[in-house]
Amino acid sequence: MNKQRGILEDNYESLRILNVERNGNIIYTYKDDKGNVAFGLYDCRTRQNEHLYTFEKDLHVISCSINSERTLLAASLVHSAKEGRKNELQPGSKCLTLLVEIHPVNNVKVLKAVDSSIWVQFLYPQVESHPPPENHLLLISEEKYIEKFHIHVIQEDGNKVVLRDSGHLPRERVAEDFVWAQWDMSEQRLYYIVLKKSRSILKCIQFSANEKFNLMFEAPLDITLSASGFELVNFGCDDLQDQGNLSKHLTLCVFTNHTGSLCVCYSPKFDSWEKITYSVFYFHKGHSKTFTAALGSVDSLVTKGLTFLNLDYYVAVYLPGHFFHLLNIQHPDLICHSLFLTGNNEVVDMLPHSPLQSLSGSLVLDWCSGKLYRALLNQSYLLQFLWNTQLDCEKMAVLHCVLSCGRDPRFLEAKIIQWISENISTCHSFDLIQEFIIASSYWSIYPETSNIDKLLPYSSVLTWNTEIPGITLVTEEITLPFMKVHSFKGYWEKLNSNLEYVKCSKPCLLYNNSMVKREWHSLISEEKTGRRRSMVYVRNIFDNAMKVISNLEARNLEPRLTPLFQEEDYHQRLLIGLMVSELREHLLRHLQGIEKKKIEQMVLDYISKLLDLICQILETSWRTHHLHPWVLHLRASAAEFTVFHIMTRILEATMSLFLPLPPGFHTLHTILGVHCLPLHNLLHYIDSGVLLLTETAVIRLMKDLDNSENNEKLKFSIIVRLPPHIGQKICRLWDHPMSSNIISRNHVKQLLLNYKKQPQSSMIDKSPGSVEFLPLNYFIEILTDIESSNQALYAFEGHDNVDAKFVEEAALKHTTMLLGL
Repeated sequence: MNKQRGILEDNYESLRILNVERNGNIIYTYKDDKGNVAFGLYDCRTRQNEHLYTFEKDLHVISCSINSERTLLAASLVHSAKEGRKNELQPGSKCLTLLVEIHPVNNVKVLKAVDSSIWVQFLYPQVESHPPPENHLLLISEEKYIEKFHIHVIQEDGNKVVLRDSGHLPRERVAEDFVWAQWDMSEQRLYYIVLKKSRSILKCIQFSANEKFNLMFEAPLDITLSASGFELVNFGCDDLQDQGNLSKHLTLCVFTNHTGSLCVCYSPKFDSWEKITYSVFYFHKGHSKTFTAALGSVDSLVTKGLTFLNLDYYVAVYLPGHFFHLLNIQHPDLICHSLFLTGNNEVVDMLPHSPLQSLSGSLVLDWCSGKLYRALLNQSYLLQFLWNTQLDCEKMAVLHCVLSCGRDPRFLEAKIIQWISENISTCHSFDLIQEFIIASSYWSIYPETSNIDKLLPYSSVLTWNTEIPGITLVTEEITLPFMKVHSFKGYWEKLNSNLEYVKCSKPCLLYNNSMVKREWHSLISEEKTGRRRSMVYVRNIFDNAMKVISNLEARNLEPRLTPLFQEEDYHQRLLIGLMVSELREHLLRHLQGIEKKKIEQMVLDYISKLLDLICQILETSWRTHHLHPWVLHLRASAAEFTVFHIMTRILEATMSLFLPLPPGFHTLHTILGVHCLPLHNLLHYIDSGVLLLTETAVIRLMKDLDNSENNEKLKFSIIVRLPPHIGQKICRLWDHPMSSNIISRNHVKQLLLNYKKQPQSSMIDKSPGSVEFLPLNYFIEILTDIESSNQALYAFEGHDNVDAKFVEEAALKHTTMLLGL
């Protein structure tokens, strides 16, 4: 958590923050030199303080709010203990709710004068460019009702703002008979809970700019609340007198974010010093999770309350001195995507140990210091934690957290790649490279559209059965909220979409390459057997691949060290093109209301990102180990061994998910393998499919390696493993008797395919230079006869200089070698 510098310095012992309005302005109170209660405002934009009003009495302020134009101040006050004795009133026995004209200071109107406490909150319009025709003020009573006042103002004598009809302010009842209520300052929403037959029902009211408010939903909550209870959340900053007994209070908060999530966080009163239980209701996912965290020794008393913090894609659960739990609310299914740290972790030690109050907009009030902070996830510290942690579950959680909150993706990816390169073998529960590629690609396009989290994989890990130290959980299905309106916009449209998805119980819609895998193998098989699909179909696939590569190159203008994208690489381009087609169809099928052109660009961006991440890993390895792509050494260096190992791990990561690789990857991998592996290991890697003998790689090896004994064995072992159509081409490049022998065998095989034995009409006519070896002479005569009688068979593709004479010479050389002559 990144604590910003305290907005208000403690210049007065009596200074206390009262409220934070929607525009970020902070209202506070303090006592002046005469003991009077003064109200001030801190403007978050100008960073200036402004005096608002002073009451010439020693009063205690319960609640305060100011309208968006700063012309009206609403305050709810009670007499302090000292003032109360003077007036023969007990503390809190009389509550005055006042509306003050402060532009300039003028009249004061009493809105309420009751024995119960009152809280006040002005509503803020969505757009503040023009002053609204009237102001709206919420009054929340301890008698369990909420009223909305309509306040009309007029201008007099220039800029003087006064109430138009102060004798009669229209009001309407918003809610009643509730036991708990929460105000969402940022979104102007009211959440409250009523009890129906002892069952807790959560309701939400949305206030809009057109002076109306709507009940948006009702949702049953499986929690126990007392009918006599009364609790308010975020109606200003609390002033708890008994901070030492915070653990005796239940904690309940509602959190939302722009993706349509709806979470209710609940912690009952503590009933044990050894463990604590809290629940999170993920309404947008249709289930709840109840966590039980161990608190350590029995002597470690809990004197401070549990704090829930809204951190956009995460909710933090914090018990000072005991634990910190960062819950992934966007993808809560697997516990490994959330981070749990116990009290003996240095992260927990860095956080404030005093009681905290969570306010709207990720604001946090430290009750002890009276300072206000904004809670943020610190990227630098998360990266540092990633380097130092030893647990796989923490690596997984922090990796996703870093990527989700990244404000400089390129920088973060470079840091993560460096960490992966140095820790590639330290993770045993999941594949680091695979997880990074999937997660980073997901977050690269996630902000572009809603519902993409249901269509693209967020993680390579589908199940997690390893326990997280210090915490257990129980997952249960919950009843979904019942929406009370039928027209949705913005957040409500996204929430409704999430709820509809859960209701339909659709099968998993996350994209995978299973269809691509089948089609790719089918096309490769057809190529080997000589059968071909229509040229238009194949051309479209390669056009798709070309678009991805062009899209990738357009985003990366820096020259690459690694020799990728420099060859056709038919198989990889085929895989890239097929993935474009399949992913595009998948998104078009399930993303309704989005332009086809935008979806096509999303597909190109997503697959380009996959390839770019692999390129980044290779580039980082290349630079770190100072490799040059086209220098072959007789003995591999330690750097080449390291890079070869990383490339092998990349191959493993992509093969299991059937993801494409940058064209040229297999060529580079094979050449490094030739350097780094003994011959028998090299051949094993080739035979098992880890190393692929691309035509480019083999041609380079034939040209660059001399004909030493070891290299001859290597070349021959490679040639015999090549497909025939490539092997014939490669043999022409190797000037060696072994190559001639292979060429001769292929030539003879081609000639004899349709040979039918004919009766010989004459004896063998020996030429002057022929060898006295009758079997060979007879065989060569047959070949010569076939060549002369069937010129079509003689036209051996690419080997016009191969004839019976060439075969004879090759046979003699081979025999000589075998006999050692």
